[in-house]
Amino acid sequence: MIGSVGEPINEEAWNWYKIHVGKDRCPVVDTWWQTETGGILISTMAGVNDEKPAHAAWPLPGVQPVLLTPEGKEITENEVEGLLCMKFPWPGILRTTWGDHERCRQTYFSSYKGYYFTGDGAKRDADGRYRIIGRVDDVINVSGHRFGTAEIENAINQAKGVVESAVVGYPHDIKGQGIYAYVVCETPIPADDAQAMENMRGEILEAVVASIGRIAKPDKIQFVSGLPKTRSGKIMRRILRKVAENELGSLGDTSTLLDPGVVEEITAGKL
Repeated sequence: MIGSVGEPINEEAWNWYKIHVGKDRCPVVDTWWQTETGGILISTMAGVNDEKPAHAAWPLPGVQPVLLTPEGKEITENEVEGLLCMKFPWPGILRTTWGDHERCRQTYFSSYKGYYFTGDGAKRDADGRYRIIGRVDDVINVSGHRFGTAEIENAINQAKGVVESAVVGYPHDIKGQGIYAYVVCETPIPADDAQAMENMRGEILEAVVASIGRIAKPDKIQFVSGLPKTRSGKIMRRILRKVAENELGSLGDTSTLLDPGVVEEITAGKL
């Protein structure tokens, strides 16, 4: 059995993982959980559930996820998208935050009365499987058009030669917010190879336009060897946002990252 944690996984990465790592014979367990949940809540159960690429699938026994509208109405039908919440306690649920109980209450239990709000958006397919699509607060407002960062990242990842990407917004004089993309390629592009960079940028922009539209084209694309991640695989977008906004003196503590050196590379190559 092989598993995936951290960021939402796209279909291409899921299939590569299944075929090249699992040799097309190991079940893939694509898990959804948070530090705050105390353990996995939604996941394929190896040997029990059918797999579906990029889907965490069904909740584990005793877990009751729901999708809500932004107004807090529960969505009961399938083939929908909404805000991922929990409507019943589960083993491991957090009860407080050390030293700041009010912050815990406000962050997780006040947005929608009677629900634990995960902060994530999700889709539910015709069979009731859940697919996590990313943080709902990671929204970029470009000239009045609102885009989820996960949506743009998924489009960028469709470009040939792209392994992974992370997108953040930054202040833009005309658009309000511009789109800054950090991209990891299969083959690293030498810093002095302007033509290779331009060709790769073209591939990425084409992929975004084809998937979303011209309005979602990144304004800046920085090619990096890796992204700042926690040891559980979460991308630290807070750091990437600070770099994009040119607030390099307030990156905060980076010692807990899987590879703190990545941050130095990213700040040195800032566009």
